[in-house]
Order: sequence, then C-alpha cells, then structure tokens
Amino acid sequence: MTDPLAPLLTLPGVADAVASARDAVFQVHRHRVNLRGWATTAAEASVRAARASAALDGGSTDIPESGSVEDPVLAGALRVAEALGVVFPTWRRAPLQALARLHVLAGADLGADVGRPRVSPAVSARLDLLAGLVTGGTSVPGPLLVAVVHGELMALAPFGSANGVVARAATRLTAIASGVDPKSLGVPEVYLLRRQGEYDAALHAFSTGEAEGVARWVLFQCQALEDGAREARSIADAAS
Repeated sequence: MTDPLAPLLTLPGVADAVASARDAVFQVHRHRVNLRGWATTAAEASVRAARASAALDGGSTDIPESGSVEDPVLAGALRVAEALGVVFPTWRRAPLQALARLHVLAGADLGADVGRPRVSPAVSARLDLLAGLVTGGTSVPGPLLVAVVHGELMALAPFGSANGVVARAATRLTAIASGVDPKSLGVPEVYLLRRQGEYDAALHAFSTGEAEGVARWVLFQCQALEDGAREARSIADAAS
C-alpha cells in the first residue's frame, strides 16, 4: 500500500529539515548527563513543556513553591505532563482513547464536557485517519509524523476546551513512540511560545491543505524540534 505521508517528503526543504531535526534530538540524547541521568533532565523538560503549553492556551506559567496551582489551564497541562508515561501504552494501540484521557486531565477544571470530541462525521473521519497513521499506517521519519499529528489535532480542535494542551501532549507522545525523542528530553513548546505569531500563521497555512502551506508547517515544526533540543541541552548542561 502507498504510504499516505510519503509525498510530503518530496515537498521543498522537508526531507532536509526532517533529517536535521532528527539528528539534533539524537545528539542531545548522547549528552553525557543524559546517558545516565536522563530521568532528571526529562522531568525538568516536562515541567517546562507544560508551562509553555499552558501559556500558549492563555494560562499562567506560575507554579507556587507551596500550595496548589490555581490557574486551571496550567493545572491541566501539569496533570497531562505527569500522566504521559501512563497514557503512552494506550497511545500506541488506541490513540483516540488516549486523546480522550488527555482531555479529561487537561480540561477537568475548565467547566466543559471532557473526554468527548465534537460530534461531527468530518471530525470523526479525520481522527480515525490520524489514529491509523499513529498505529502503523505510515513509515515516514518521526519528525514528519510529529508535525502531522500536531497540525491535524490543532486544526481539528476536536474538543470543547484545552485543544492546544492536548495536541501538544499528543505530539510529545508521538515523538516518543516514533523514536524521535524516546526519553522526552526536548522542549519544542518553548520555541512555539516564543514565536506564537509564526506558530499561528504556520498552522493556518497547514489547515489550507495546500502543498506550500503543509511544507511551511512541517519546516516550522522541525525547527521547533531543533530548538527544543537546544533547550534540552541547556537543561543537561545545568545538571552537569
């Protein structure tokens, strides 16, 4: 069968960007601190990612030294980050169940119906297609699959709340499952926050479905992975 994502590798600049992103993340896994102490650096990366993801959805980044997090968006993002390891096996075999669980965690304090995507044949069909890709329906390099999962979930916005937090969490799960970032050390969310205008523009381009727009999104996401690897290196350097 023809790989549905293979044609994306022929778009201008995509193959080189994918290779560069994959190499950048691989190299940070070889950092001497991450060879043995990766659990500590991954934990710090998880918190930074959650804070940035919450901010992108309009939440706070303030984590009190004592007491509970009051901002509902940040609280949800932190719950999601903490649960990724538990949700990961479900993501590999039943991605839609995993998405529902992520939304329950992300949207619990937002007062909306949680865990249920919008009732729409179009949304359901695209989610089913995405689930098929995640569970083995493509063999393209991981960074490309990461970009597609991220873009599709952001463009679909299948839930009534917390779609950004859920989409970025699913992106991290895809990076782990595809082998791009198996220890979840990268923090591309920080890059997205610093360039939120570019993020929004690239997402709009992707949502058109046109080749040029899709390429723009993939290139932007690959750059985010590279920058996320630099953030991961700074975490490892600080721990050395």
